[in-house]
Amino acid sequence: MGKVKIKKSDVWIDMTPMSDVMTLLLTFFMLTSTFVKNEPVKVNTPGSVSEIKVPENGVLTILVSPEQGPGGVPTGEGQVFLSIDNSEQLGQTLSSVIPDLSAKQIENCKIDGTWGMPINDLPGYLSMSSQNRSKILPTKGIPLDSIDGGPSEFQTWVSAARSVNTDIKIALKADAQTPYKTVKRVMSELQDMDESHYYMITNLKTAEDE
Repeated sequence: MGKVKIKKSDVWIDMTPMSDVMTLLLTFFMLTSTFVKNEPVKVNTPGSVSEIKVPENGVLTILVSPEQGPGGVPTGEGQVFLSIDNSEQLGQTLSSVIPDLSAKQIENCKIDGTWGMPINDLPGYLSMSSQNRSKILPTKGIPLDSIDGGPSEFQTWVSAARSVNTDIKIALKADAQTPYKTVKRVMSELQDMDESHYYMITNLKTAEDE
């Protein structure tokens, strides 16, 4: 009995719809993703049962480091750093406090996203290379001491950020090992400015943690 030969035909699949879907998904994730800036110090926030979420935009974040500095060296108290998620508002805040900053210095701060050192040292710091800035920043911090009986440098920065964006939200992020006296001092600085509404960034506790 003779064999029946089946004519072979090429199978062609139109991949255009799949390509369109992949392009749309990629565009969606690019537009909705929030890129996290590198922080000068590693902060392990304490646990909490609160489920209130910090807004994704228009936030001034106050970062308070643990008592131990780089290399595990005790610093005696936590260091304070600031960051603003909106780069344009960050640049305007810098310019309002230090009008003589160059465009390059402001751009460097926008790239870092976080700053924290005495105002007099900031121009020189922002003129350094990215590598040197990343080494020096964790050893500094924004002073909380008042200047000649007036506002502290910390309060000056917060006021400047508020003047740039009157609706800016404030979030406090401290390490679980940050000395309480430092956190309380930051809170007192905010209270003296009538800034009584702010978010506390914590980790959500689960049933396994209890």
